[in-house]
Amino acid sequence: MMWRMYRRSRTICLFLAFTTIFLHLLLALLSLSTYHQACDTPLSPRTHILRELAHTNYTSVEISGRAALPADTTQRGSSTNDANKDAKGHVQTAESLECGLSKLEALFDHSLYTMPFTHIPEEDWLLKVKPKIKASEKSSQMWVSASQEGYEDMQWNSSSDSHPPWLRFHLGISRWQLYPHRDPNMDALAQQLATHPIVSAVQKSGGTQLKLVMSFPNYGQAMLKPMKQERDDETNYNLYYFSDFERHNAEIAAFHLDRILGYRRVPPVVGRLVDVVKEIKDVTTDRKLARTFFNSPVGNVCFYGQCSYYCSTEHAVCGRPRKLEASVAVMLPDLSLVTRRTWRSPWRRSYSRSKLANWEAEPNYCSTVKKTPPYNKGTRLLDFMDMVIMDFLMSNMDRHHYETFEKFGNNTFLLHLDNGRAFGRHSKDEPSILAPLEQCCRIRRSTWLRLNLLSLSQYYLSDVMRASLSRDPLHSVAPLLSEPHLTALDRRLKTVLETVSRCQQQRRETGSADDVIFDDTPYLKDVTLAV
Repeated sequence: MMWRMYRRSRTICLFLAFTTIFLHLLLALLSLSTYHQACDTPLSPRTHILRELAHTNYTSVEISGRAALPADTTQRGSSTNDANKDAKGHVQTAESLECGLSKLEALFDHSLYTMPFTHIPEEDWLLKVKPKIKASEKSSQMWVSASQEGYEDMQWNSSSDSHPPWLRFHLGISRWQLYPHRDPNMDALAQQLATHPIVSAVQKSGGTQLKLVMSFPNYGQAMLKPMKQERDDETNYNLYYFSDFERHNAEIAAFHLDRILGYRRVPPVVGRLVDVVKEIKDVTTDRKLARTFFNSPVGNVCFYGQCSYYCSTEHAVCGRPRKLEASVAVMLPDLSLVTRRTWRSPWRRSYSRSKLANWEAEPNYCSTVKKTPPYNKGTRLLDFMDMVIMDFLMSNMDRHHYETFEKFGNNTFLLHLDNGRAFGRHSKDEPSILAPLEQCCRIRRSTWLRLNLLSLSQYYLSDVMRASLSRDPLHSVAPLLSEPHLTALDRRLKTVLETVSRCQQQRRETGSADDVIFDDTPYLKDVTLAV
């Protein structure tokens, strides 16, 4: 009797053991399958996906899984919190970054990013190089630098090979973009911004917060914004948008997002670890700035400069103990050479705690804007919508003005400058940023197609953004955007696409659905359907 019970017990135990092993193997296979599905090689740019995106009914491509948005506000908050919890558990492995980089390369090889450009007329270049000259005249036509301590002896002529990266960037600015897609000069320019010695540092005048102008030995200059808060810190909900800090990582992330959206309207920005003493204090000729340096109680070197807000010992910028994270953006051509015009945004916020702006009180506000120059003709309104979409994706509420190059008049792109107050909150979206798109219901077809492309699993916006940011020098310190911020990008992208779909539905009822999407890509059909 005891022997039979023993044998039966042993049989049951063996059965349970084999069942457990089988379930573990099944779970491992399912996990492996899910992983490979997420990291599938992106489809060829000339697949059926392009046929769907180029279809004339402009049906929005559904975003599944990670970016799903609930219908009401209460559910939205709950869903956002759940997404944040999931995002915090994500580990950036070498494999996931490699997968993201392959998606990024496939995205930039896509026909929506490699659209053919016609020959650029001479008048559409911002700056011109003097034509070739005779050999006997070269000595008088060559730019030779004056001898200054710390600066290199430079000899520049009409050949681009003799130009430093920052000058090649200036000479590459055209009426339609700051730099071309796949610009071969971009790596050299980023290298200069991240590593070249700093020979001068002075505070930039104007503005509400501390900014420095840095000079390099090859006469290039860059705008430096120091680290003010940790990457994972969210903006306090009790603060108004005009009281927020400017973030160095937001400037860096804005450049990468602008490039991923296909705009190329943000000057190149890289992250850099700066020695507060060697690269700022010891080389500054700004006496007002020099007087603000001090050592903190724990021995860190700090300074605060002079500005309208946040320039005091209570808001000092401090190294650890001397190393300071900062964003470094290449400067645009000097205003003495190329003038820029500043435009007040029609959807500017009131910057008041109690007063509403006109666009918040008038339901037909866009009709007034459309009748007002320069929004009454050309592509200015479409350019503005591009900027609005980018601002919503990165939650930037501080777009009170924008600039253009005066040489090109009203027929040119908008400069997307000063993005330091972006990426402040990931757990809350700000729908009012999309008000211009909702009120005007107007968007470029090329922009709309790229947004749909970035909603597909092969090119998820969060994946390509994570991969692009991993190339920045400061990524070795810590990821420039936390996972909740990356998750928020997918969520907000879905909101933009849904907004366009609602516009189409509303206009379809009035028989004007074709007015929503402006067709700026007449040749795209031939490109995408040629399989």
